[in-house]
Amino acid sequence: MLIALVAVIALALLFDFVNGMHDSANSIATVVSTRVLSPRVAVVWAAFFNFIAFLLFESTVASNIAHGVNASVVSLTVVASGLIGALIWDMLTWWIALPSSSSHALLGGFAGAAVAKAGFGSLDLNFLGKTALFIVLSPVLGLLLGGASMRLLMLLFGKRSPRFVDHTFRRGQLVSAALYSLGHGGNDAQKTMGIITAALLATGHLSRQVNDRSVPLWVVLSCHTAMALGTMTGGWRIVRTLGMGVAKLQPVGGFAAETSGALTLFVATKLGIPVSTTHTIAGAIMGVGSVTKLSAVRWGVASRMLLAWVLTIPCAGLISALAFLLATLFDIPS
Repeated sequence: MLIALVAVIALALLFDFVNGMHDSANSIATVVSTRVLSPRVAVVWAAFFNFIAFLLFESTVASNIAHGVNASVVSLTVVASGLIGALIWDMLTWWIALPSSSSHALLGGFAGAAVAKAGFGSLDLNFLGKTALFIVLSPVLGLLLGGASMRLLMLLFGKRSPRFVDHTFRRGQLVSAALYSLGHGGNDAQKTMGIITAALLATGHLSRQVNDRSVPLWVVLSCHTAMALGTMTGGWRIVRTLGMGVAKLQPVGGFAAETSGALTLFVATKLGIPVSTTHTIAGAIMGVGSVTKLSAVRWGVASRMLLAWVLTIPCAGLISALAFLLATLFDIPS
């Protein structure tokens, strides 16, 4: 049992690493596409703020995910199957350079494995309902805040010289990119923390009364470290799609998008709701790009991203369910 638990934790940290690699585009796409930072410096900048996010946010998201599936259903096989489904979906969408949600892949995978074992009654539908609501709300909120921020900045700086505006917001993007990376680390790393916590609960290594303040410190640190290391590897295929394929931004636009996305993530993390950092920043970029004119947004690319968002939870869930059923065929304890 101990060896199996260690293997599942290692698989979870691998997912967190891939998550950092896959979603590094969310943190650095705008700051790279506006040429404020080189790709190499940008990923180090993002990785640092990914890591220190645990100092600012309580682990509410992690504890909610740990209880998203009925505790009596959770087993190491369920957790491992959920992680396998999420990993496969993440790598597939990374390969085709399509920004999708690692968060929703993980939630869909965990839920799919649980349903394969015990049916839909094993799910916390209230928690999953809030998460489903934020699938819609997070990009919309990002879009609205991005558009409003850009309009406000145009009002405040519209009469200044383009050189002054460019110089000002090149510096400003260092702050906005840091804020977004904090939000990314604070929300995304907690999802893997929640999965590891669920595995520890299933094997009796944690009390059933676990809450946001009792997630072990070693789990917090290891998840943030894995995500930071993954971020440092970069995700250049998706950076090109997200930072340059959705809309062409200037530094002032990058600042507006990152700040709006960061605010959305801060609110969601405070509420303990896992959201997609990909959805959030993509919505903010669209909002900023559409302020000048709607044609500034490449809606063909945006529609492909929307398709990936719709497919992520069911596809990751199906892959995880198949992984669980294969495990039972080989007589692995369910």
